[in-house]
Amino acid sequence: MATVLDNIAGRGGLGGVTMAAAYHHGRDIFPHNPTRKVQFLEGGAVFFRPDPDRYKGVGLEPVVSKLTQRSDVLADLCREGDARRLRVRAWTVYLHNYTLGEAHPECACRNAFGDRHLTDLCPSNPRVRAYVTALTSDIASRGVASVVAESLHFHGLEHGFHHERYFIELGAFGRYLLGLCFCDHCLAAAERRGVQAKTLREEARRELERRFASAPAPDDAELAQADVAAFAGGELGGYLQARADTVASLAGEAADAAANEGATFAFIDLSGAVKGYATGRPTGDAAPTIAWQFGIDVGAVAAACGQVEAIGYAADPERLSLDLGAYGSSMGNSNRLSVILRPMAPDCDSADNLAAKLAIARDAGAVEVGFYHYGFMRLESLDLIRSALELR
Repeated sequence: MATVLDNIAGRGGLGGVTMAAAYHHGRDIFPHNPTRKVQFLEGGAVFFRPDPDRYKGVGLEPVVSKLTQRSDVLADLCREGDARRLRVRAWTVYLHNYTLGEAHPECACRNAFGDRHLTDLCPSNPRVRAYVTALTSDIASRGVASVVAESLHFHGLEHGFHHERYFIELGAFGRYLLGLCFCDHCLAAAERRGVQAKTLREEARRELERRFASAPAPDDAELAQADVAAFAGGELGGYLQARADTVASLAGEAADAAANEGATFAFIDLSGAVKGYATGRPTGDAAPTIAWQFGIDVGAVAAACGQVEAIGYAADPERLSLDLGAYGSSMGNSNRLSVILRPMAPDCDSADNLAAKLAIARDAGAVEVGFYHYGFMRLESLDLIRSALELR
């Protein structure tokens, strides 16, 4: 830990570190790890010693990493970070959790055919919502400056099992319909808004059955919100709004739980990763224009929790400027914007490139910039970060 923090503060010239306090399955390559280069992560685990009293009556409890048998990593980091005057944030993956979904399938999302999507817990489910607030307060109580929320929203069809296979073309709209949650709690939330949710589910089934039976006509790769909302006589539009209300209210509840323990809260919108993760060259409209697909109304979430963290996976600084400008327009001046950059391929090849992006983030009013991520990058990327900071 001392080596890592010395590298971050000394070599990188940075003022803080964000640790994964709760994370999902993965297989990662760590180029400068001294003991192993390829590692399978403990999926759905937390990397601290939770307080069991916080989860009494919730019905869900965190799965604890084996690593905590040796040490409470988050507690150690808060202590060591404080000694170095480094700000510690806790990156927390909430609902993308196959381990909990498999153990509690009744809490997982459920598609129009009733199939459980075990990789994703449903944000409409009361037990899931109680777990989110308990986990947030537990982590925030450890002395972190901020809880950073990943996966506190709905997910699409292609978000995350080990070997997903799709051998027929459903079209972008078909894939979107198959990824929608129609569990009892989502149906009830929509019905409270006056949506004919069960009728909508039947229409979704019929549309998907048509697409399963024969190839659909080609459609645009990027969905248009207005076109999607018009499905089933406009009932899907009301359903989407109910999803957005669900996510915003959950973000607000989590932020309140963090604040009660003295920590701030930041909501990560994954839209920039959806567009730019693979290539670093996102196309089309600005990143937040697709946030609705995951039940994220950026303005409503910002109002509910105070801070939205954008993912700026883009090689071209002008593209980052477009995205951050769109976030600023959606959020309003009273809320905080932060951004995550990749100081390595495929996003960045020079200190000048990174410095230009830092200037754009500053001009957009970003209160924080994070660099993703220490374990994945070569250590020489820390030198690039420091050079970019000096150029800025």
